[in-house]
Amino acid sequence: MLEMNIAPRRFRVQRSELAVPATSDRLFEKAAKSSADFVFLDLEDTVAPESKNDARLKVIAALNDIDWGTKTMSVRINALDTEWAHRDILEVVRLCPRLDLVMLPRAQTAFDAKFVDTLLTGLEKELRCDKRLGIEAIVETALGLANVEHIAASSNRLESIIFGMGDYSVDMGNYDTVTGTSQGPRQHWDYALARIANACRAFGLRPIDGPFTRYSDLDGLRASAERTASLGFEGKWAIHPSQLAICNEIFSPTALHVEWAERTLDAMGDAVAMGTGAIGRDGILLDMAHVRLAGIILERAAAFKSRAS
Repeated sequence: MLEMNIAPRRFRVQRSELAVPATSDRLFEKAAKSSADFVFLDLEDTVAPESKNDARLKVIAALNDIDWGTKTMSVRINALDTEWAHRDILEVVRLCPRLDLVMLPRAQTAFDAKFVDTLLTGLEKELRCDKRLGIEAIVETALGLANVEHIAASSNRLESIIFGMGDYSVDMGNYDTVTGTSQGPRQHWDYALARIANACRAFGLRPIDGPFTRYSDLDGLRASAERTASLGFEGKWAIHPSQLAICNEIFSPTALHVEWAERTLDAMGDAVAMGTGAIGRDGILLDMAHVRLAGIILERAAAFKSRAS
């Protein structure tokens, strides 16, 4: 039976999330000066096994020594079935008060998120810490997608689910996608994307799209971001700073959206004053659903404007 854990999550701006390998001081400094909303320092796939412990020390130093401004900071730990994951959590959380979230790769069952939640709860009690850390989980396997609703409902710390299309494609045997030899529309991800977006919306999470790996193809990135935005995603993972401006643009309301929202609220305010919950405007029937949408648009636009300033 699916657990109904739908307490409101903390609101954060997450239009773009920049991936930074935990191996280069130069990349840390560039990420800190970038326009990313989120930055995650990666201890998993971009770090060779023999370098895992050294990379963890680099992450701890970077979080403590670099001025990250108002960015939301996350660390991608190693998968829970590895020898490094528990140390990643224990050492980074204990030593890095600047940390905001833990990124959990290869989330496959609700237990995975609950396990990280339990560790974080114990550490916060041990450290007498008032700051409550969040979790963002990557769904990137067939099993993870099969359990995505249970994962989404598993923990009040969980704030977002990211679609990891690379590992998912490997799991599904989609070789053309992984090798980059596919040139056609990538509709094979639509089911996974839609299911993740729906699970996130059902349980109050942010759905975040994974990386567009052809980082020099900005037109392709734009098309990819527009497609997932239309499916309900709030942001996208970036693997290069050159991708950030497009991500921030696509996942922000446009001036036309804001204008529509303001006009809609004005028109519906007049309609409600006249005792009706619907009104025709420009040949379109507006009702209370449009009021809710207008409110969301204006709330998000205000949050993005505040972040930019």
